[in-house]
Amino acid sequence: MRFAAVGKVLGLIGAACLAIAFTPGLAQRPASDVRVELGRRLFYDADLSIDGTMACATCHEQHHGFSDGNATHPGVHGDPGRRNVQTLANVGTFASLTWGDPRVTRLEDQALIPIAGTSPVEMGFHGQEAVLEARIGGQACYRKLFAAAFPGEAVSMTTITKALAAFQRTLVSRDAPYDRRARGQAVETSIEAIRGETLFFGEAGCARCHAAPDFTDAPRPSSIASTGPSRAIRGWARSPARPRTGASSARRRCATWRSARRICTTARRGPSRARSGDTARR
Repeated sequence: MRFAAVGKVLGLIGAACLAIAFTPGLAQRPASDVRVELGRRLFYDADLSIDGTMACATCHEQHHGFSDGNATHPGVHGDPGRRNVQTLANVGTFASLTWGDPRVTRLEDQALIPIAGTSPVEMGFHGQEAVLEARIGGQACYRKLFAAAFPGEAVSMTTITKALAAFQRTLVSRDAPYDRRARGQAVETSIEAIRGETLFFGEAGCARCHAAPDFTDAPRPSSIASTGPSRAIRGWARSPARPRTGASSARRRCATWRSARRICTTARRGPSRARSGDTARR
């Protein structure tokens, strides 16, 4: 049943890809626009996983604010996830992109961690990147889209991640009631919301980590107290960009706090390891 559903979804994605790729005038559209459209198709395409069962959108679900409703998400081979899936709202403005390594600063580099990472294995293409390039490049609709988005360049891991990054930079959340009030617009606001905002930015100290406007400190990874890393930090997985040895103690004490935007839809928060059967309320 599951594979029938996956096949149906892939069929719909393929039809949409063909509709876009063979639209008259595609070559006349700005390459930047086509990159976004291409990245959107790739984001929802399970061909980006080794067995065709997992897309970027499998974990970054739109109805959960491009996050996940569970503590963690297993990879294609069943490897348990080690970190909670972060929201992608405004991710194009963040200077640090992962829980475990503040040096991952480009969306193009971050995309390689789930696609080809090993700790844990998520989408399963480590050492088989050429298989992914051939799979995507073997589809006529993708060949036309890549030719329009990246003239003169081949379908490669580089252009695949560039397209994904272009799409993710369009995921902008800047029109919540808080944003409108911050811009000086008149917005009807409940007494409870005003009281909560006062506490959030004041006595409760929430904003020390979840700073406006994105309600995160991702642009400036915070230093964890020198008394030692928290349980959450001890549970971080090493990414390909994170060395297994020799990391400075200062770097190990860096953390990026999750954005509180769309927090009512993103469900469970935090990078901590999941307990058996630990899932979020939907």
